[in-house]
Amino acid sequence: MTTASAPIHFLLVDDLQENLLALEGLLQRDGLVCLKARSGDEALELLLRHDVALALLDVQMPGMDGFQLAEFMRGAEVSRHVPIIFLTAGTADRQRRFRGYEAGAVDFLQKPIEADVLRSKANVFFDLHQQRRQIIAQRDELEALAAALQTADRHKNEFLAVLGHEIRNPVMALSAGLHFLRRRKDPQKTDEIHAQMERQVAHLTRLVDDMLDISRIDQGKIALCKDTVALQTVLEFAVEASRPQIDAAGHTFTTHMPAAPVNLHADPTRLAQVVSNLLNNAARYTPAGGRIALSARVVDGFAEIDVSDTGIGIPPEMQSKIFELFAQVKSPTERAQEGLGIGLALGKQLMELHDGTISLTSSTPGAGSTFRIRLPVLGA
Repeated sequence: MTTASAPIHFLLVDDLQENLLALEGLLQRDGLVCLKARSGDEALELLLRHDVALALLDVQMPGMDGFQLAEFMRGAEVSRHVPIIFLTAGTADRQRRFRGYEAGAVDFLQKPIEADVLRSKANVFFDLHQQRRQIIAQRDELEALAAALQTADRHKNEFLAVLGHEIRNPVMALSAGLHFLRRRKDPQKTDEIHAQMERQVAHLTRLVDDMLDISRIDQGKIALCKDTVALQTVLEFAVEASRPQIDAAGHTFTTHMPAAPVNLHADPTRLAQVVSNLLNNAARYTPAGGRIALSARVVDGFAEIDVSDTGIGIPPEMQSKIFELFAQVKSPTERAQEGLGIGLALGKQLMELHDGTISLTSSTPGAGSTFRIRLPVLGA
């Protein structure tokens, strides 16, 4: 049951039971729930538990009278805006009316009550309460729709930012290949460069396909195309994509791979994308002439891939945040390095889709960092 269609509660307060029953009989209709109290204390308890559309208070009650109850209601947040109609058997002189209106009353009715007058006045407040509920429900629906649209828009922007971030790598590799082909005429090397460029074009095609898949963008999902793939092949592809940045900075780059083939059930493009991003980060955050190492091994049925560098490291206060979207480590000059700070966040998501993990295993400011990827080995 929605809030807009829920029963409407109203409160009757009178120290005489017969008066409560008579008033309930006059006002009862479908969709209304009558709350009855014979004292001010009982009334306050009911107001704490229920959203009340109208309160009809007897003025002359022993202990806390109707005026005092109204003052308490106006002082409490939950009942401050509840309309109050006073019911009085005494003379409603100007002074008593002034006190009642000062306490927050909207009307005074003299006993004996005229049934038609009471029903007419009460129905106005019941209808107003129902309209307020409907307005609140519509407001909540609009807020939920706006939030959904904002989420979809954010997912779309994040996805496009990821594509822009990841497209740079194969473009740089293609540029390096074209540069080599223009300068050298070695047929054997040319064939090798052509093969590398074909792989990078396939990578670019995959990324462009993702960009055109609007339904996945709206859902914030990145699909995987898993297949049986050799770990060594994936790492070679990642190195090809990152080699231009590593060489451009004059880094010493070393690799250590398992001698025997290691098979994974993975999306080779996405996995290479994650490793390449780690290598690019290492090249970017390591001063020129540093050292970068890529190593892989099998431990307890998992392939472990480590990327280490001798770069600027990650400050302790940032180490718990680096896998958040747009998180970036600043250089010693306090300027953020180039990039959008999305590569590690994307890597975390992709590794989770592979039933794997990516983590920072060590980092010391000024001495470098080591990141580790763990993936289940096929058939382990």
